[in-house]
Amino acid sequence: MLNPLSAYSFASPWWLLCLLVIPAMIWWEFIAKKRKKVSLTMPDLRGIEGVKTWKENLYPYLPGLQIISVGLFIIALARPQLALTEEKVKAEGIDIMLAMDLSSSMLSKDFDPDRLEVSKMVATEFVEKRKHDRIGLVVFSGEAFTQCPLTTDHRVITDFLSKLQVGLLQDGTAIGMGLATAVNRLKDSKAKSKIIILLTDGVNNAGYIDPVTAAEIATEYGVKVYTIAVGTMGQALSPVNRRSDGEYLFAMATVEIDIALLTQISEMTGGKHFRAIDRQSLEQIYAEIDRLEKTEIEVNVYKRYKDEYRLFLFAGGILFLIWWLLSQSIFKTFS
Repeated sequence: MLNPLSAYSFASPWWLLCLLVIPAMIWWEFIAKKRKKVSLTMPDLRGIEGVKTWKENLYPYLPGLQIISVGLFIIALARPQLALTEEKVKAEGIDIMLAMDLSSSMLSKDFDPDRLEVSKMVATEFVEKRKHDRIGLVVFSGEAFTQCPLTTDHRVITDFLSKLQVGLLQDGTAIGMGLATAVNRLKDSKAKSKIIILLTDGVNNAGYIDPVTAAEIATEYGVKVYTIAVGTMGQALSPVNRRSDGEYLFAMATVEIDIALLTQISEMTGGKHFRAIDRQSLEQIYAEIDRLEKTEIEVNVYKRYKDEYRLFLFAGGILFLIWWLLSQSIFKTFS
């Protein structure tokens, strides 16, 4: 159970020692007083046996108001304060473009539920970790376009990732086009580090820009490319045809990925090539990229304090006033 006072610090904490009087008050009101013998001589008690009024039911709680009010007064004397923290972040940001393949083969079932859905989920987890970086998104299949330019609003990126689906573009795998489009978004960046994470599951078979030429352009602009080949070894249940209603027909097909090309692109740009054969390995790949491309952050923390004693003083005053009014009126006793 959370301590309600844990959010506060105290300017005069020694006053809190006075709270030790509270157990003594509880003992006096609820134990010591009950030991006093009070007698009332009546001829017959059968007429009032088992009869209790609302006053009688409420009276035992009356001392509690006084005790709580005293506790609140003591807390107010200790001057509770809320610490208002401000952070000034100075970061050497990294600009990251995600280039994701949307060709029909990304619907292959060797990942659960398919390559595209797993790629989207793992990429989203990666984006959420990179709090101080600008991130953008390029998608490609037979052609390529920028889904989202570089931004620090990561909610926009994750929203675009969640809505990616096969069929947005002409089918095919234009790796060179996807890479060149991502480079174009980074070429004017002033960031200390510029990287592209290019994810594909096929062989370059479309587009009018050669992947090696795109890699040379990336090198010219100081852009590092990490390539990820997605797909198991051997065969996978993959789309092989499409019906007139747009539904894909699946059959076992050989997984073909141009590993040599992807490795060459990474080596040319100073990046690294990876092979993901399941979700776990893809998560490990993104985790490694996250470690390799760390953002250096300098954080200055400023604290200012806001006195909150008035809240406790007001609450204690209200409870004490209620106790006094009740004890002097409907619960007034005569000794």
